[in-house]
Amino acid sequence: MTDAQQRGFDEGWPLWGIDYRPELLDFDELFGEVGERVLEIGFGMGQSLVDMAAARPATQYLGVEVHRPGVGRLLHGALDRELSNIRVMCHDAVEVLENCIAAASLQRVQIFFPDPWHKKRHNKRRLIRPEFTELLVSRLSPGGLIHLATDWEPYAEQMLEVLNDCPSLQNCASDGRYVPRPEERPLTKFELRGQRLGHGVWDLLYRRSSAP
Repeated sequence: MTDAQQRGFDEGWPLWGIDYRPELLDFDELFGEVGERVLEIGFGMGQSLVDMAAARPATQYLGVEVHRPGVGRLLHGALDRELSNIRVMCHDAVEVLENCIAAASLQRVQIFFPDPWHKKRHNKRRLIRPEFTELLVSRLSPGGLIHLATDWEPYAEQMLEVLNDCPSLQNCASDGRYVPRPEERPLTKFELRGQRLGHGVWDLLYRRSSAP
C-alpha cells in the first residue's frame, strides 16, 4: 500500500470496515437509518463509489473488494470527503452474498469492469456466470436492479447472454442489448482515457421482475 492507502485503512476501517463473519448483516443497524441499499462488487480503487456516495447521501453503499490497497484508497477518499453512507468489506464476494446478505434485501447490485480473463482457457474464471447471476438475483428485492459495465466486448456479449437467459431478469435496454451509461455511474479516469483511444464501454441494466 501507499502511505495514503495505509492511512485510509488504519483510520477508516474502524469507522466503516466490516470484518467478515458468516452471519447476516443488519443494514439499518450498520447505517443507523433506513435507505436504498446498493452493493458494489469489486470497486477497484473506489473512486467511482466515493463519487456516487457523495452524490447520493441518502443511499447506503456496501462495497466488497479483496484488494487491500483499493480498500485503503476508498477509505481515504471517504475520510477526505467526510462520507457516512459507505461500508466496506475486504472479502470474497460470493461468500459475502451467500452468508451476509439476506434474500431480497438489496435494491441495486453494481459490478463495474470486472476482470475479463481475456484468454479463452481462463474464461471460466469470469464472475458473471449463470449460478452467480442466480445468487445475485436472489438478494435483490422485486424491482431491484443489476448494473454491469465492461470495456471488453467479448465479455459484454457473455454477460448479455447469461443475464438474458435468467427468467427473473428483464433487460432495461429498449433493444434487449446495452443501455447508454446511466447518469449515476461516474466516468473513471481509466474509462476517459479509453474513450480518447477509441475504446468502447458496454453497460447492461436489468430489473428483477419476479422471484428467482
